[in-house]
Amino acid sequence: MARAGAQAMNARGSEAEAQAADYLVRHGLKILARNYRCRGGEIDLVCRDGATLVFVEVRLRTHRGYGGAAASITPMKQRRIVLAANHYLAGKPLPACRFDAVLLDGTRIDWIRNAFETS
Repeated sequence: MARAGAQAMNARGSEAEAQAADYLVRHGLKILARNYRCRGGEIDLVCRDGATLVFVEVRLRTHRGYGGAAASITPMKQRRIVLAANHYLAGKPLPACRFDAVLLDGTRIDWIRNAFETS
C-alpha cells in the first residue's frame, strides 16, 4: 500500500516537472538537464535564460494546508539545491547563475525568478 502511494506521488512529481519545463520553454528558457542529482542534493531543472544558467526547483502542492508550495522551499532545501548547483558547475567556467522556483498550487503556476540567493 505504501509503495503504491509513493509511486503515485512520484508520478505527480514527474508530471509537475514536465508541466514546469513546458511552461519555462514557452517563456524562452532552454532545458539543459532534468533531475540532476549528486550526493546530498538535487536540482529539478537546469535551464539557460540567455547567458544566465538557471537552477529551478519545482514544487507541487495540492492544498495550502501546509503553507503552499513556496513555504516548502526551506533553508535546508535551499542548501541542498546550492550544493547540487556547485557540483553541476564544478570544472566549468562560472556563468551568471540564479535560483528560480516554479510553484504549482492546483491549476495555478507561479514562476519566481531569483527565488533565493546563496549566502
